[in-house]
Amino acid sequence: MRERLRVFFLLTAIALPMMIVGGAGAADSPASARGFLAEQLRHERVRAAYKSKNAALEKTLRQAGIQTNALNVLFVAYKAEGALELYAKSATDIRYRKLRSYAICAVPGKLGPKRQSGDEQVPEGFYHVDRFNPRSNFLLSLGINYPNAADRIKSGNKNPGGDIFIHGDCVSIGCLPMTDDKIREIYLYALHARNSGQDRIPVYIFPFRMTDANMRQYAAQNARNPALRHFWENLKQGHDLFSANARALRAAVDEHGDYVFSR
Repeated sequence: MRERLRVFFLLTAIALPMMIVGGAGAADSPASARGFLAEQLRHERVRAAYKSKNAALEKTLRQAGIQTNALNVLFVAYKAEGALELYAKSATDIRYRKLRSYAICAVPGKLGPKRQSGDEQVPEGFYHVDRFNPRSNFLLSLGINYPNAADRIKSGNKNPGGDIFIHGDCVSIGCLPMTDDKIREIYLYALHARNSGQDRIPVYIFPFRMTDANMRQYAAQNARNPALRHFWENLKQGHDLFSANARALRAAVDEHGDYVFSR
């Protein structure tokens, strides 16, 4: 009996430190990271971003009551205002809340969607992050799934192009450049969310803040372009739905390339 008790206490003494290392604080350092985060931390630029930004990121999340290992994020961009907003929530929550707002360094092209390769336009529509590039030509970058089904239909027989990113630096053709300093933080938020199990990180790109007043203003400026006005009215449906309930949108695409939203 005594021998069995001695073995029990010995095994307990060994197991307890292992439980602490693998607990909630396990992602506090790169050495203990797991999964997708660990794979990304093999890259020097990601390690540098982690070292410079992770402590402040975790403080922001703690203040918001969100654990790093349960993070979900969503991005909303407004081209006319040059703003990229970061929304966040815990994985078990339904509603997002705005956590950060970043100035986009430069928005190439003009208001209106991207419809073909080489038009230098930033897309407008409802997308998601489809790749992480830790060795980008622009430091770090998050790819979005342009062209989506709506873009392909609306582009008709034209080549819609591709390779649209949120990235570092301050120059771009058709992408959203955020500067090197900001992309380190943005990339890290997305990285933690992906590591927490969020397979699809939404990215909504609007031409402008789609208030009723702005819609009247931009509709008047494009009075001779009914197709563009119709497209923007369709985007406004998603804009207003997200603004009202702060939930990730459920959007399908009809045969005309218009978005159809489920509540």
